[in-house]
Amino acid sequence: PDCAARADGAPTATATATVRCGGGCRRGGVREAISPSIDEDAGTSVDDDDAMNGCGGASVLSSSVAMSRGGAGATTLAQRAKQRATGLRKPSAFGVVPDACARVDFAVIGSGIAGLSYALDAAEVGDVAIITKASAFEASTSYAQGGISAVVDKLDSVDEHVRDTCIAGGYLCDERAVRVMVEDSRAAVETLIERGTRFTRRESDGALHLAREGGHSRHRIVHADDMTGKEIERALLEAARAHPRITFYEHHFAMELLKTRDGESPRCTGALVVDEASGTTTAFVASSTVLACGGAGHLFPSTTNPVVSTGDGVAMAMRVGATVANMEFMQFHPTALFTGPGGATKLVANENAFLITEAVRGHGGQLYNALGERFMSRYDAREELAPRDIVARSIDSEMKRTKSNCVFLDITHVGADEIRANFPGVAAELAKRGLDMTTERIPVVPAAHYMCGGVSTNENGETSLRGLFACGEVAYTGVHGANRLASNSLLEGVVFARRAVASVTDEINALRAELPALDVDEDELRRWLEKECLALTRACATSSAFVTKDDAWERDMRAEIQRTMWNAAGIVRTTVEMEDALRKLQTLSRACEDRAAVCSGYTMGTAEISNLIVVGRLMLRCALMRKESRGLHYTLDYPEPVDDEKKPSFIVEDVAADASQRAPTSPR
Repeated sequence: PDCAARADGAPTATATATVRCGGGCRRGGVREAISPSIDEDAGTSVDDDDAMNGCGGASVLSSSVAMSRGGAGATTLAQRAKQRATGLRKPSAFGVVPDACARVDFAVIGSGIAGLSYALDAAEVGDVAIITKASAFEASTSYAQGGISAVVDKLDSVDEHVRDTCIAGGYLCDERAVRVMVEDSRAAVETLIERGTRFTRRESDGALHLAREGGHSRHRIVHADDMTGKEIERALLEAARAHPRITFYEHHFAMELLKTRDGESPRCTGALVVDEASGTTTAFVASSTVLACGGAGHLFPSTTNPVVSTGDGVAMAMRVGATVANMEFMQFHPTALFTGPGGATKLVANENAFLITEAVRGHGGQLYNALGERFMSRYDAREELAPRDIVARSIDSEMKRTKSNCVFLDITHVGADEIRANFPGVAAELAKRGLDMTTERIPVVPAAHYMCGGVSTNENGETSLRGLFACGEVAYTGVHGANRLASNSLLEGVVFARRAVASVTDEINALRAELPALDVDEDELRRWLEKECLALTRACATSSAFVTKDDAWERDMRAEIQRTMWNAAGIVRTTVEMEDALRKLQTLSRACEDRAAVCSGYTMGTAEISNLIVVGRLMLRCALMRKESRGLHYTLDYPEPVDDEKKPSFIVEDVAADASQRAPTSPR
C-alpha cells in the first residue's frame, strides 16, 4: 500500500492482512490493510525539564514544541512508567493494577444519541454502565442544530434518499448500508418520539414539519426548531436516567480498552476508566463494550465540536488492533460563525466555532464574498444547496481569491418573523454578539465538523474485534462515503446503535460465558484480568492531579498539533505537506510519551493529546493512500476522481511484535 512508509518517508517492511473490516469484503474492492509497528521510527524525546511542566517542574514547552536529542537509547514509556509507578498502582502482568474492578454486561463509552440509544435498548437485556468524560449532556449531539433526515413524507421515497446520500458521498458510500439506514429512518424517528423527543410540527395539521438542507432533493429533515440535537439529548438523557438498569459514570475518562491474550480469537473485555476527580482507576469488565464517543474535531484549530471530541474512541480501538477506515474524509462545515478580526463578537476567549445550520441555506440563505458578490454559481449549478464539501471548498477558494478572512451568509430577504420562527436558536446566539440576522449578513468560515471515517463496522455495529461494537461518529459504517449528507449523522447514530443491540442480544449468553460471572468477587476478577488480559501501555494515571488546568505544555502541544493538521490536512492538501506533517506528528508522539513517563503516568490532557496524535496520523496515512480527489479529500497532486481509486481505505495496526497480539486476520 502507498501509505506503508515510515514517517520519515523511508519504506518500511509491513505485513498485509486480509481483515474482516467490519464487513469490508462486501464493499466491492478495498485497499489492503496494513499493519506496521506503532513505533515506526527512532524518534526524539523532550528533556525531562520540558516534560516536567505541570508535574512539578517549571519549564514550559515552546509553541514550536522544542525537542532534545533523545535517540534510540531512550527507555520506553512502558519501562519508565513501571520504574516510576506508585505503590497504589504497582506494575503487573496486566500493566498496572487498577484501584477497583467492576463486572458489567454493557459498557457504553459516550453519552450522545448513539450511546444513549444503545443503552436504552441494551437495558432490556442487562445492566448498563454509561461512561462519559464530561457531564452526560456535553456530547456532540447537543450541538446538532439542523435535524434528522427521514423518509416520512408521502412524496419522498427510500430510493431518493439513498440516491442523495450516495451522490453527496462521492459514490464511495456502501449502498447496502445506506439502504439499511434509510429504510429504518421512519422507525428511528418514531422511537425518538416515543422516548420523549418533541419535534416541530405544522400548525395546520400537527404533522411533522420537514425542512430541506443542502444535497437533499426533498424536504425530509425532521427537526426541533434549530436546536434538534439539544432536544434529542434532553429526551434520551431523561429516559436513561430514569431506567433502573442504567448507571452513569460522568467525568470518567476511558483510558484503554481491555483485550484477552488469546492469539487465535482475542476479544474485547471492557475498558480501563479513570475517575477524573480522584485519579483512581477502575477496570470495567464487560460482556459487550460499545464505543459511542464521537469524533476528533479538536485536531483542527477551529471546530464546531465540543471539547470532548479528541478522537479517544478511534485511538483506543487502534491500540487493540481494531480496523479503521476512510479517515482521510474530515468534513468541514461551510458556515461556522467567524469571530476573528472584522467578524462577530467572541463571548469566550477559547470558544468553539458556533455552527450556522445548513437549514439557513436550505431556507434561502445566500453566500456573498468580501466584494459583495454571490459566488456559488461559479462552482456548482446547485449553488448554496450543493453538498458541504463543494460549498466549503468554494468558500475557501473565494477567501483566497479576495484575500479575506471570511464570506457572508445573507437571509435578510426573508421576512424577519419567518427567520425568527424557523431559527430561534441561531437568532438568539447572534443577538448575544450584537448581530441581527434579519437585517445583517452573517460572517462565516468553514470549520472542522464531522469525521466520516472511523472504527470499521458492519451493519450491526460489530468491529473486527469480538466483543467490541461502535456506533455514531466514531464508527465507519459505510453510509457517509467521501462526504456526509446533511442530517444523516443523527439518523446513523440511532439506526446502527439499535441494530448493534439486536445483534449482541443474539449472542449475549455466549459473550457472558467467556468472562467471569456477573456476581464475581472483585479479588477473583483481578486475578482473571492478570491471567487473561493483555498488559496495558497506558494504564497508569498520574499520581498527581489527573485533570490539569491551563497547563502550558498541554496548551502548546495541542496548538502545535492543530496547526500541523490544518496546514496539511485542511480543505486543500498536498502530498509534501502531508508527509511533513506525518513526520511532525511522530516527533510530537515521542514528546507526549516522554512527558507521561516523567510525570509517572498520564494526565487527562496528555492522554487526549496522545489520542489526537494517533488519529491525526491515521488521517494523514489514509489521505496519502488515496491517489485522487474525492468528496472531502481534495489534493492538488491528484485533483480529479479516479475510478480505480473508488474504494475505502482500511488500516489495521500491529499492536505488538508478538503475533499473539496482532489484530484478527479473518472474519469470525
